[in-house]
Parts: sequence; C-alpha cells; structure tokens
Amino acid sequence: MNRPSKHTADLLAFSAEEHRLPGDVRGDAIRLLGDTLAIGAAAVDAPGEPAILATARQFGSGEEARLIGTGERLPAPSAAFVNGYRIHCLEWDAVHEPAVVHAMSVVTAALGAAIDRRGGCDPEEALVALAIGVDIASGLGMSVDSAMRFFRPAVCGVMGAAVAVARIDGAPIDGALGLAYSSAAGTMQAHVEGSETLPFQIANAARAAVTASDLAKAGFSAPKEVLEGQFGYYALFEEGDLARYTIDLGKVWRIAEVSTKPFPSGRASHAVLGKLAELELAPEQIGKIELACPPLIRRLVDRPYSPEMTPAWARLCMPYLTALMLTDGRIDPRRFTQSDIADAELAKIAAKVRLTDDGNPDGNALFPQSLTITTLDGTLAKHPVEHTLGSPENPLPSAQTQAKLDLARELAPDDADHRIFDNPLAYFTDSR
Repeated sequence: MNRPSKHTADLLAFSAEEHRLPGDVRGDAIRLLGDTLAIGAAAVDAPGEPAILATARQFGSGEEARLIGTGERLPAPSAAFVNGYRIHCLEWDAVHEPAVVHAMSVVTAALGAAIDRRGGCDPEEALVALAIGVDIASGLGMSVDSAMRFFRPAVCGVMGAAVAVARIDGAPIDGALGLAYSSAAGTMQAHVEGSETLPFQIANAARAAVTASDLAKAGFSAPKEVLEGQFGYYALFEEGDLARYTIDLGKVWRIAEVSTKPFPSGRASHAVLGKLAELELAPEQIGKIELACPPLIRRLVDRPYSPEMTPAWARLCMPYLTALMLTDGRIDPRRFTQSDIADAELAKIAAKVRLTDDGNPDGNALFPQSLTITTLDGTLAKHPVEHTLGSPENPLPSAQTQAKLDLARELAPDDADHRIFDNPLAYFTDSR
C-alpha cells in the first residue's frame, strides 16, 4: 500500500493539528479575509459573472451557502464556484508574491461555502482553517523553481482549499488532498490571451475543493503520493522541492506574507503603478516611460494596447494601466469598459510606455525593477522600484486600505450584507 513521503506526511500532520494563531498572524488573517470578501462583493455583475452565475444555478438546487454580495444561496460547491469567480475576476485579490499565488481566493471561496453548509462555526476554528489553507497554497508555490506553465493560483489553491474545507467538514485530510490534486487544472493560456477563463479557473478550483472534501468524507479513495510521487505535483506541474516549504511548517505562517492589491489589475503592474501614484506626474509633460524588469513582469503585463482589447486583457496591459493611473490617480474597476479602453487620450499616453527585459535569469523573480521617465523637454529621471505597494515590506497605509474598501462598498449591490465591510469575520462564520 502506498504511503506519503516524509515531507508530505509532515504537511498532512501540520494540517490536522490543533493550532492557536499568534496574535499578529490572527490579525493578518482577519484583515485579508475582509479584503477578499469586499472585492468579491464588488464583482457582482462584473464581466463574465452573469454567465458563471447562470451556469451555477443549473448545477443543482439547494440553499446551503451564500453568494458574496447578494442574498442568494446555492449548494455549497455551486456557491464556491460563483464566489471564486467574483473574488478573482477584477484582479483585485491578495497574492503571495514569492509563490506567485493568489492564496486567499480559492481558499476563502471554498471554506466560506463549507462553513455556511455546516450552519456556521467558531471564528477561531475558521481562522485556523483559513490560515492552513493559505499556508499550503502559498508553500507549494514557494517551493518551485520552474516558471509557470499551469495557472499556479488554481493548482496550488485547490489543494490548500481542500485541506481547509476538510478541517471544517471533519473529512480525512489526506483523502481531500489526494482528490484535490486529482482535480487540479488550469493553464497560463487564459492569462496569455487575457481571457475571462482565468477567473473561471479559480472558480473551478473552489468548487473542486468542496467536492474533494465531500468525496473524502464519503470514503472515496484517493492517491497518497500526490506531491512527490512518480506523477505527482513536482513531476507533472512544477519542478521544485517540497522540503523547502515543510521545513518551516508551523514556525512561519505564510498568511502573514500575503500582499494586498491596491489596484484592480495584474499584480505585476503594482510596483510601477504604486511608484507613479507616489510621483503624481502630469501626463501632458511626459515624453516616454520605460520599465526595465525581470522576464516574469513582461510575461504577465507587457501587453500591447489595442482599442478593441477585452477588459480582462486591459487589466493586464501595463500601457493602459499607466495611462489610467496618470489620468485618474487610481485604477477604478469601472474604467474597463469598451468606451474607456478606446479613449483616444488614454491611447496617446499608453503609446509612451515601454517594458524591457533586464536579463534576470530567475523565472519567478518580480524584482529588481527600474522606472525611467523622460519628460518632453528631455529631462530624464530614474526611479528604482524595490517593493510592491501592499506587500509586507511596503504595506498599504491605512488611508489607502480604507479607500479600497470604500470603493468596493460603492461597487457592491446596495443590499449587500454590511458585515462584509464592517465585521467580515462575523459574516464569514455566521451563516445567517
């Protein structure tokens, strides 16, 4: 009979243990939960969301779990599906940068559905499950060396989320992990094409996580060596070393390393957008903007501007995002309409932006970055960009955090549960 390797066994033991989160980690978990729920509520009726919702309604009847931002209830897997899409579709969700994983998204969507189905749960139990799920999703991403081929937030997210849900459900954690791995899917092709399929992959992972826990609890068998086995995660999806993560299990809580996103755009755009917001430049004075950056930054957000591009493409288009920041002083999710995208003045600014490869050999590196701005009179200024705004090294000031929450509240339906914004932990754990 197959048994998991030592490192996988360590991960499973950590996942099943009773934990008490340190005070600062608990605070980070509550803060990130509030951020995640708020942006989920803001995404009701976002591009692609009505189709996701209509399809989820066809999966089956039942009123087990709430949809973030609206009063509707669906069966838990269906609610996780819709909520996963809502959380990720605006590109506003938190990310563990070293892992390149949107660690909160799948876990929050799946775990929230499981808690609702159970009728609520103790807040501390919920926070521990959330932290463990985020830990696994982040840790798996941190342990790899290869550049992304599969969509890591979904592939790592489904495994972290399934473990978190299994804790709430009382399901066998090893079975939930094995079945989640067997459900792992999602590639970077949707990212390359700027397709709405990208948040669909998060939605699908959230639904699969709930289903994996359900099957494990029902006694359905699952493979054991899903991480380091012959056809495990490190053989098929990524190249890396699980021990690099498991050596610090329980000593370092990865949820404390997760970055919030001040702007609803690809995370790889945030370092530059944060610097531009800080500089407060007048767009009419700029002749050229150049960013020297690692290959991963270019791969993620060096998208050519086109007046016909989709909103999903535009959120990953550094020239367009730069034009919005210079014009508005912020990135508003409502500025990704076809009329805004085709705006001639924004197009003129976007044409001044160029990204260049700095030759960094690390396929997962986000830094260093260097921004060079040339004004129309020929004055040249270089600005090193050392940390992304919203990261633990460069946290969002309280005023900007509040501005994001205020904007999300403005975008959410008028009848959205106010606890999402005022008391997110109560909303998450009280299923009424």
